[in-house]
Amino acid sequence: MLVTDGVAHVYNHWSYMPLLAEQHKRMESFTAPFAVPRFLTPLKISCEATKKRAEPYNKIVSELPQIRGDTVRPVNQAVAENRRAHVLVNNRAEGNAPLLVEALVDQLRP
Repeated sequence: MLVTDGVAHVYNHWSYMPLLAEQHKRMESFTAPFAVPRFLTPLKISCEATKKRAEPYNKIVSELPQIRGDTVRPVNQAVAENRRAHVLVNNRAEGNAPLLVEALVDQLRP
């Protein structure tokens, strides 16, 4: 249904979802001409706990290298397949969304 209508599955790294890599494996391929990974929170931590952990959102409180890699991989694959990619990040992921975006961009550079 998603492929038929050109709708993207949004890969969510959030609380109790499977890892992004596992979600992509289950999907088998992209469902639209673009990919959308969301890096929202660490796994197995409630939204309220991530808020307390990350406040005041002015620095990276804990790098999550595996999740960074899992976020970058579908972007690289999408680009290799001539698709667009839109990455959404949240302050609660590592503590500061702008700094996390910079780190992800650094991983995307050749």
